[in-house]
Amino acid sequence: MLLAASNSQNAIAAETTPNIVLIFMDDMGYADPAPFGGDPELTPHLNDLARRGRRFTDFYVAQAVCSASRSALLTGCYNVRVGIQGALGPASRIGINPDETTLAEICRQKNYKTACFGKWHLGHHHPFLPLQNGFDEYFGLPYSNDMWPFHPEVLQLPMEERLKRWPHLPLIENNTVINPQVTAEDQTKLTRLYTEKATAFIDRCGQNPFFLYLPHSMVHVPLFAGPNFRNRSGKGLFADVLMEIDWSVGQIVAALRRNQVENNTLIIFTSDNGPWLSYGDHAGSAAPLREGKGTMFDGGCRVPCIMTWPGHIPADTVCRAPVMTIDILPTVADLLNTDPPAKPIDGLSLKSLLTGPETDQSPHQALWFYWGNELQAIRAGRWKMHFPHEYRTVQGVPAASGGIPVRYRTEKIETALFDLQTDPGETTNLLDQQPAVATHLRALAETAREQLGDGRRKGTAVRPAGALPAEPAPR
Repeated sequence: MLLAASNSQNAIAAETTPNIVLIFMDDMGYADPAPFGGDPELTPHLNDLARRGRRFTDFYVAQAVCSASRSALLTGCYNVRVGIQGALGPASRIGINPDETTLAEICRQKNYKTACFGKWHLGHHHPFLPLQNGFDEYFGLPYSNDMWPFHPEVLQLPMEERLKRWPHLPLIENNTVINPQVTAEDQTKLTRLYTEKATAFIDRCGQNPFFLYLPHSMVHVPLFAGPNFRNRSGKGLFADVLMEIDWSVGQIVAALRRNQVENNTLIIFTSDNGPWLSYGDHAGSAAPLREGKGTMFDGGCRVPCIMTWPGHIPADTVCRAPVMTIDILPTVADLLNTDPPAKPIDGLSLKSLLTGPETDQSPHQALWFYWGNELQAIRAGRWKMHFPHEYRTVQGVPAASGGIPVRYRTEKIETALFDLQTDPGETTNLLDQQPAVATHLRALAETAREQLGDGRRKGTAVRPAGALPAEPAPR
């Protein structure tokens, strides 16, 4: 009887502490996957994922650019709180602070095996790499796949000059560079290699608990599709790449089923920011949202998100509550019943939004939208207010093609209030018609400015990024 009781308790524990699979896209627009308006022929596996789980229609990233977005995802904090801005490159001497508690370290509290296969982009020096920040295994690129000597901005230069701006792109396994000079042919294999590493990890873990973080290099430019997907869609290279990503999702699900752990696995599929619109036909779509990557309009920071956990998350359902990637860490901590990070975080648990009835009620009083260290907008419920700021746009610019970007124009928005429930494209300014709402959002914005700052105003709760020791001054 004691053995039976013990087995029963273990079964209950296993059901309530799921494995975690986090698939994180790069530059995938809100409308790229079919469940959010994209071409259903390109993403059948994502369609199936949505049918078996819950779509989050108002899901945001903390900042619409690579490193900033990833720091928020893995720490549960607005990126400005943890000192990471922009997109860290080969010359960067900073990275994620090892003193921060990462999502992987949360999972390790429950003895989960942890792995990251894909683009890291939180610092390429040893202290900042995945193995020093909670992961047991790593394979991938340390930063974006365009940070190499074939970047469009240096193609006209001789190679010697290119390398001064963009050195060769390395491929890393654990803490070791295994390929110091990634080629275009190598890039065609990245999606398949990441997927094979991920499924092999699932197979090795079997019935033992794990956290798999799969941050794909695609659909970031330059676009590369594997030989089995090149020209397969008949709709251009971006569509080919999207089909290969969808294939990868199918492979992950098949591995979970093969190991009989699908019903005990929370899958989260989302993106780091919206589409890089200056690349035209090599970029995705954020329709009907406004603008794209590099702006804090919804086209830049609102991303597709699907979550599945059979038997726990109701199938074919929708959550319209405004939430953010900062909420994933505290949600996982809640599901695993682990200790929260010792330092303050900004995210809140979404457990009730995962397993409860459909809702549009957010646990957040407000979400804050920074670009750099400037507070540009705030959302509370259906309302989003922009404060005066400049932004980049391709409106009125001829469309790019073939992987060579066009130059953005700079525009400025004055204080504006939008009702995202009726106006997701942020087109109609209701500031004068809704003075009480505007006053309320201005007051909430002061909370952000007090803690995290705004421009030259310093926040009281900002923490430093990790940094290498200062280099000695030349004699």
